[in-house]
Amino acid sequence: MLSVAEFDTLAERVDNWKRWGADDQLGTLNFITPEVVRKASASVVTGETFSLSMSLSLDGPQQSGTSVPGRINPVRTMLTINAPMSDSPDSVAYSDDIVVTPTQAGTHWDALSHCSHRGLMYNGVPADAVDASGATRLGIEAAGTIVSRGILLDVARHQGVDRLPGRFAVTRAVLEAVEEAQGTPVEEGDIVLVRTGQVSHFLAGDVPSYRRPVPALDYDAPLFLHERRAAAAAIDNMPMELLPSNVEDVMLPVHILCLVMMGMIQGQNWVLEDLAAACDRDRRYTFLLDATPERFLRSTGGMVNPVAIR
Repeated sequence: MLSVAEFDTLAERVDNWKRWGADDQLGTLNFITPEVVRKASASVVTGETFSLSMSLSLDGPQQSGTSVPGRINPVRTMLTINAPMSDSPDSVAYSDDIVVTPTQAGTHWDALSHCSHRGLMYNGVPADAVDASGATRLGIEAAGTIVSRGILLDVARHQGVDRLPGRFAVTRAVLEAVEEAQGTPVEEGDIVLVRTGQVSHFLAGDVPSYRRPVPALDYDAPLFLHERRAAAAAIDNMPMELLPSNVEDVMLPVHILCLVMMGMIQGQNWVLEDLAAACDRDRRYTFLLDATPERFLRSTGGMVNPVAIR
């Protein structure tokens, strides 16, 4: 168990505050330069495409009584069904829907405004910059367009299993071992996707098993991302990190280190199974990744349908 003092030392090691200026809201997405994007396009070899998103429906991963308060699965209902535009028998008719959903109900990014620690968010922005109107700073719209090279770190396959056991700790050392075994180093500006296999529970319709217990990142995994200058990271589970954590009196150390200290957005509920199978087939773990979130202004989270192009 890591002490609070030791955690504070770790936080200092990954601190990016003021690295890109006092007013920066991009954080580690600054690593995605035009040159990085140009190089990322070279990852497209076969032209295969993979959606990495859960389907949006009432059958999503949220559960009453176990979710973040108020976080429900998306509710989609009809506004209009085959309504004619005029009285003419030849009139066109239209149908329309409406959706009510948390921005973090399914596959999503956490915006940098999603978490604060000791009253501050990334770059020293006061936590009260989020109010009843939403995130006045560090909202998901600040992320802009997110296109870069994606790299899969398939921890489950490296461990020789389809799905890691509950509470398996994905540490810095584990990520380093997977990176070395796959033979493709993480480079500056990469978006790192970590596969645990946990989403297979959800895909099989077993939401309770998907939610707990969860294999996930341990407190020192952000140090790996920091050292590689990764632009962002995402995972195929609900919390991103171990619950409860291995840090004394700190419930969400990975959230704090990534979102608050590093300025790194993080993705949860990503579906990596088909992509992982393709990567394993030809031992090629990089791809062009478009993971641009919906531009809900002042939102603390970003709905996204990430698309990997191999």
